[in-house]
Amino acid sequence: MTIDDRSQIPSARRIVVKVGSSSISGENAGQIVPLVDALAEAHGRGTQVILVSSGAIATGTPFLSLSERPTDLATQQAAAAVGQTVLIYRYQDSFDRYEIVAGQVLLTAGDMENPTHRSNAKRAMERLLDLRILPIVNENDTVATHEIRFGDNDRLAALVALLVDADLLVLLSDVDALYTRPPHEPGAERIEVVGWDDELEGVEIGSTGLSGVGSGGAVTKVSAARQAAERGTAVVLTATSLVSQALRGERVGTWFAPAPDASAASVPGSGLSTGSTAAVTSDAAAS
Repeated sequence: MTIDDRSQIPSARRIVVKVGSSSISGENAGQIVPLVDALAEAHGRGTQVILVSSGAIATGTPFLSLSERPTDLATQQAAAAVGQTVLIYRYQDSFDRYEIVAGQVLLTAGDMENPTHRSNAKRAMERLLDLRILPIVNENDTVATHEIRFGDNDRLAALVALLVDADLLVLLSDVDALYTRPPHEPGAERIEVVGWDDELEGVEIGSTGLSGVGSGGAVTKVSAARQAAERGTAVVLTATSLVSQALRGERVGTWFAPAPDASAASVPGSGLSTGSTAAVTSDAAAS
């Protein structure tokens, strides 16, 4: 179905939710439980849910006895290998409360650019959803390199939404919505709706996230949201703490209206690049 208004969200057939590192790692690891509560509520009403989750490197770093996020690729990959295991365990432990089984899907930019790999990824996720399994997707940071990677999981989430023909993409952030200027500045006003062809003139978008934990920021989220909306997928950008309200169709965050009569059925030819763009604020791993 095509979602043209927030009120249709509870009846969505398929949704993709993306959460960032800062929301579910470190001192915020406890936010996994309310996030899972919201996803389970949507799953319980029959909606097929895919979670795109960053956090592998941030979660794994303390287990390597490191006090801060590593900067070299090899250590990032080591942290991701450890952190992804811990992260999936935490998610499944929380989903067990609802008797929901999660399935791990790790992708690279090369997978999305290779027709055979892309087709296999789509088929696997479609089958998981048919079996009522909840896929948890992340970039495969253990094998990804700085030169060949998505750059941030906001872009990955948009690609996944297009790949599986999702009705809705929810991008979770540290802030509750898109504002006309950084929300801590005087005069900042919340933007409730962005049209698919809105140029966002006069809007100041900061280039970095609030936490410095991952690689995404406001620019990457807006870029991913715009590109998904232009191809027919509705998008909500809001805070992780408001995910339940967003999935119930309440008027929280910023709504990116989908383009009419646009097809989001496939990634090929969509124009949504898997490579780096000006929207990327860091070449460090997003997880």
